[in-house]
Amino acid sequence: MAYAAGSPAVPDWLNKGDNAWQLTAATMVGIQSMPGLVVLYGSIVKKKWAVNSAFMALYAYASSLLVWVLVGFRMAFGERLLPFWGKAGVALSQDYLVGRAKLSATERGSTPLVEPFYPEATLVLFQFEFAAITLILLAGSVLGRMNIKAWMAFTPLWLMLSYTVGAFSLWGGGFLYHWGVIDYSGGYVIHLSSGIAGFTAAYWVGPRLKSDRERFSPNNILLMIAGGGLLWMGWAGFNGGAPYAANITASIAVLNTNVSAATSLLTWTCLDVIFFGKPSVIGAVQGMMTGLVCITPGAGLVQTWAAVVMGIFAGSVPWFTMMILHKKSALLMKVDDTLAVFHTHAVAGLLGGVLTGLLATPELMMMESSVPGPKGAFYGGGIKQVGKQLAGAAFVIVWTLVVTTLILLGIGLFVPLRMPDDQLMIGDDAAHGEEAYALWGDGEKFDATRHDVSRGAGGEREMGTAEQRLAGMGARGVTIQL
Repeated sequence: MAYAAGSPAVPDWLNKGDNAWQLTAATMVGIQSMPGLVVLYGSIVKKKWAVNSAFMALYAYASSLLVWVLVGFRMAFGERLLPFWGKAGVALSQDYLVGRAKLSATERGSTPLVEPFYPEATLVLFQFEFAAITLILLAGSVLGRMNIKAWMAFTPLWLMLSYTVGAFSLWGGGFLYHWGVIDYSGGYVIHLSSGIAGFTAAYWVGPRLKSDRERFSPNNILLMIAGGGLLWMGWAGFNGGAPYAANITASIAVLNTNVSAATSLLTWTCLDVIFFGKPSVIGAVQGMMTGLVCITPGAGLVQTWAAVVMGIFAGSVPWFTMMILHKKSALLMKVDDTLAVFHTHAVAGLLGGVLTGLLATPELMMMESSVPGPKGAFYGGGIKQVGKQLAGAAFVIVWTLVVTTLILLGIGLFVPLRMPDDQLMIGDDAAHGEEAYALWGDGEKFDATRHDVSRGAGGEREMGTAEQRLAGMGARGVTIQL
């Protein structure tokens, strides 16, 4: 039988439980992007940008997969080329994908080879989901004005030239991995890099229209909460899949993830009530996000009481940088970071990395890490571990900032990075020829030629002009608000 032990489909090294969990975790992370962030982005923006925002996430997800299997995976997790980069290569052949997964560059001296008990195909899929969501998070900084053609060129280049460097350096066996910098599941590789890249991209692309910056209310807060909920629940796969096994570390990580998210959400909400007099639903979603991000670099490495502490910091420090510091900083005010990705991901990711350097326990580190020695400063690691955490963050920040800048300047030579103002006034219809809802009236100037799209294949009018259709609705007793 194909499923019997010892058959070609079930080799002796395969652990069915680990493989099943890893595929499940990969799917959960995928759901965070598709439909989680697609729904969140499409609903948290102004109505006229719903389609464009959702499509930017959709396109990033699809384009990342092809780049990942063609060159990206092995640049991030293959054989060592440079201290911070793996050798490029395809991950498409049967011989490569059915063999036992391994991260070749992780073996050095007393540090053993990381070799999970499932096929390479499972690892390729799981790590792809991480790469894809990083690009989608980055997109949140440039919603509402980036030229979609520039975005289509940007995503594959950034994945190859920026993301793979951080992933190899910290996870794939690069110099930060062997030095002992701790990043359990992407506080630096995913969140710090997406926050810095997003902020950098927002600077080079330029701001939204003044009217959009002043008023950018969500078009559907209930859907925004639903998208946020998918993100929260999917984080169980995000942090639970990081050990590459269905083990104790995965259980600790999933529990800590939920505890930190809840604590951060409540902390952020309480601060909103104290300082602004009422709880903000958007603020609650942002607090949830910062709690998830902050715990990520240490989810399986800290005690659960420490997850509460990290949640309190996650709900207060990014709140302060967003609500107070942002308004006092000329640079932060100048750069139009649409969804405040810098605060929710860069600040929270850096904060989580530093707190992990303080709170990671030796016992949990021994369960998870193949690198001997790293442990939190409060457990004997001393200031040295915190220094390593800060140095690792500095490398990610500098590399991401420089490479993101070079990519965008290069693309800008061929394609405008920002849509022209006349198209920004219209939004989705100008960018895609489509609109999110079969409704009209979002404060835009009515243009009959743009909204009259009712011609048949031969050019004849099937339903009359837009004015006639509106008049007909009024005659039927439908209230029309312009």
